[in-house]
Amino acid sequence: MLNTKITRRILGSFLLLSLTGLLILGVILMDFFHNDNLNDEEHDLLLHAQIIEHTLHDDMYRHRDQLATDVSDISAKTGLRVTILDETGTVLADSNSDAETMDNHWGRPEVQSAFSHEYGSAIRYSYTLQQNMMYVAIPVHNHGRFSGIIRTATSLQPIEASLQHSIRVLFFSLFISFIVSVLLAIWLAHRQLSPILNIIQTARAIMGGDLSRRITYRTGDEFDILIHTINQLAANLAHKIDEAQTENQKLNLILDSMDNGVLLFDETGAIMDANRQACKIFSLKPSDMRRHSIHVLGNALISDTAQQVLNKEKAITIRVTLPVSGTPHIFKVYFAMFVTHQRTAVLAVFHDISLLDDIYQRQAAFVGNAAHELRTPLTSIRGFAEFLAEDDFSSPDVSHHCSEVILHETERMDRLISSLLELARLDSKELGKDMKKEPLSAGRILELSVQALLPKAQKKQQLVQIVRTTSAQLLAKEDLFRQILQNLIDNAIKYTPENGTIKAECWTEAGNIIFAIEDNGIGIDAKHLPLIFDRFYRVDKARARQSGGNGIGLSLVKFLVKIFGGTINVESKPGVGTRFTLAFPQLDASHPSI
Repeated sequence: MLNTKITRRILGSFLLLSLTGLLILGVILMDFFHNDNLNDEEHDLLLHAQIIEHTLHDDMYRHRDQLATDVSDISAKTGLRVTILDETGTVLADSNSDAETMDNHWGRPEVQSAFSHEYGSAIRYSYTLQQNMMYVAIPVHNHGRFSGIIRTATSLQPIEASLQHSIRVLFFSLFISFIVSVLLAIWLAHRQLSPILNIIQTARAIMGGDLSRRITYRTGDEFDILIHTINQLAANLAHKIDEAQTENQKLNLILDSMDNGVLLFDETGAIMDANRQACKIFSLKPSDMRRHSIHVLGNALISDTAQQVLNKEKAITIRVTLPVSGTPHIFKVYFAMFVTHQRTAVLAVFHDISLLDDIYQRQAAFVGNAAHELRTPLTSIRGFAEFLAEDDFSSPDVSHHCSEVILHETERMDRLISSLLELARLDSKELGKDMKKEPLSAGRILELSVQALLPKAQKKQQLVQIVRTTSAQLLAKEDLFRQILQNLIDNAIKYTPENGTIKAECWTEAGNIIFAIEDNGIGIDAKHLPLIFDRFYRVDKARARQSGGNGIGLSLVKFLVKIFGGTINVESKPGVGTRFTLAFPQLDASHPSI
């Protein structure tokens, strides 16, 4: 209990107050009783002097030779010292000394006072008796004429002894009071500190994070107001923290769900925080926070822009290319100043626009290619049409050739437009919702696709073989699925020389139906393989136009394969041939049509 400052302060204050009050009271009382004793003693001496005056009246005027004896008798009976002086201050008799040996007492204070007043008194040390004495002197008058002084005196030793005793009693009382005050102060301090200690303990628990703690102590005084205030403060703080945590969880969920990377830099460029996507993009770990700087991103433009945001205090957006897993990615980065905990920081949001940029470039290439593909036959048609418009038809063979070219280019444009319309239809989001799929026999659909293109292969004296088939079923739409196989077989026929061989087969493997279309044609170089499914992409444009290709077929194939839940792979070597392999989920026999 005494180890707390407030306890020691209460104890010291209480002791100082009580002991000071007792000491002052004791001093005042001692002074009062001492003065009262002195006054009583003075009154007694005055009374005795007056009695002696009446007793010795005759002897003082007629029988002065009896004064010494009378004074001695009185002193023996009263214990007082009695001195008789004449009107000049000469000692006539003294109970303790020989009057003749004593000096004149006219100059004594009590004598001077008695001469001008009713009586005089004085206290002084007596060297004769070696002690303090009190003297009281009264004037004596005879028939109205001043005729002498009667002085009585007594020792103050009893009064001084009583004073010493009172002082000892006072100090003893102070000691007892000190002990009692200490015990009382400790009890009072404990009583007053109990609610404070309870409040402190609960407040520390709340400060430590236990916001469910409340103060249940009741005192019935002003402490109850403080307790209620602290409890209400804790409740409000818990509510605010819950709200802040909820908002923080929402913010973290939003940040972690974002496809954009979010980084927070301080004014020195150190990375303060990052969301999940930013950690993934830049290979950051939670332990890297506040350890790595902005320079770890590997682009000086980012650090320069962040510094500009701090200097200009305004948001800036830049476009920058950064490596992600070894692959360059294009980012649109938004920078803004952010103030947190009295510190200035920079918030950077990285929006990966690589895909959008690629789509934009592909779209631009698609528009350019489509325009080029349409413009080429239109140019031919226009040229030959202008020739026919000016021709006099004198040469039927030339006119017939021009008509054939116009017809060929028109058919080519029709195929191109039909392919574009089909691709647009397949791109429609509504196609997958409205498409009704049905179980199809893999072997049957392969045979139908091959038979449809046999006449075209026979014109080039090519051999088309069905190596093997399976009766397993898959879920698809027949006309669109036949379009997949026929496109691949048609391409094999186009890019395989005369007398070549084309093989087609299907089988089941690990719950999938596998289709393979293989030829021994011109083949495809490895650098072109990742791009052959892009729209309008052709390995050999001149040869493709000659064979009637427009670069749309494989795009349709890949799109349809994806619609039916399949995958497609291609293997090819220039001069050896090409093999397309497709895999689709096998359908259980009990599965209904949808």
